[in-house]
Amino acid sequence: MHEVSRSGADGEIRLDALIADLWWRVRLLNTDILEEEARAGVFDAQQPSYPALAANLRARRDNLVSTIGVLEQRARSASEAA
Repeated sequence: MHEVSRSGADGEIRLDALIADLWWRVRLLNTDILEEEARAGVFDAQQPSYPALAANLRARRDNLVSTIGVLEQRARSASEAA
C-alpha cells in the first residue's frame, strides 16, 4: 500500500476546514463586538468612550480576516496547480 500524501486533496480539505473554522470564529467575534457595543451604548469606534474590549475584539477579528485572505489565496494557488 502507498502512504497517503499530506498534500494534494487531503491538504486542500484540511485547509478548507481551517478556513471555515476561522470564518466561524470571525462571526463569533462580530457577535461579541456587537454585544459589547450595545452594553456600552457606543457603536462608533472613533469615539473616545468606545469600549476597550470591543476595540480589542475588532483588532482580533481584523487579524483573522487578514489571515483568512492569505489562506484562501494559498488554497486557490494549490487548486490551480493541481
